[in-house]
Parts: sequence; C-alpha cells; structure tokens
Amino acid sequence: MEEVKVVYALIKNVDYHILMVHNHEGHWSLPGGKVETDETLIEATIREVHEETGYLVEVGKLLAVNESKLTSRNHHALFFTFEAQVISGVEEIALPDEITNIEWVPIEIANSRMPYYREGIDKLY
Repeated sequence: MEEVKVVYALIKNVDYHILMVHNHEGHWSLPGGKVETDETLIEATIREVHEETGYLVEVGKLLAVNESKLTSRNHHALFFTFEAQVISGVEEIALPDEITNIEWVPIEIANSRMPYYREGIDKLY
C-alpha cells in the first residue's frame, strides 16, 4: 500500500461556526487534501485551504492524527488536522471541478457531517 498524507484545517469564525467544503463526490469535509512530496504539512494546509476556499490561513497547532486503510485506492492514509485562522482572502470556489459548495456551519452540523472524529469536532479545540 502507498502511504498518503492528508491535511485538514479546522477553521472557526467569531460565531464558532466551522468552515466546511462539499466535494464533487458528494461529501462534506474540512478544507484540506493530499500533501505533495515537496511540501511540509503546514505548507500543504495553507495551499489546500486557499485552493478550495480562496482564504489565506495561518496554521496553528496540530489537533488530531488519524489513519485509515483505503483499500479501494490501495492507500494507507495518515490524516493530520490543524487548527487554522483566516487572515485574508475572499471566499470563492476556485476549483469547481473539485469543490461544489463552501459553508460556515454550527458545530452540531459539522459533527454530523464529519463522523470521523468520534468524540466530535468540538472536542478537537
């Protein structure tokens, strides 16, 4: 199996709503994606958030590390979730072939859309 590193950014606004993206496969997630071979986890987080949402973020602490065997893709995936803050940019779907919607949602909705965090997204921060 090929090892793949994936980063996510947990971004909340002043109302404690969480930024989520909806992809072309019909799934909601935190902004993020695959780490390229020439970049750090932090660099990948900044790039992925900007590509998917139009926002430039400052990446904070590492909140969670998870792993999964994605047998359909022959991948052993390591998922790194970082805290992040929007520092500039304008919300836009820059990659419409990958992202179909961007939403700021209450924590309860974020928890229901992201069942990967068993204790809930709110327990990450």
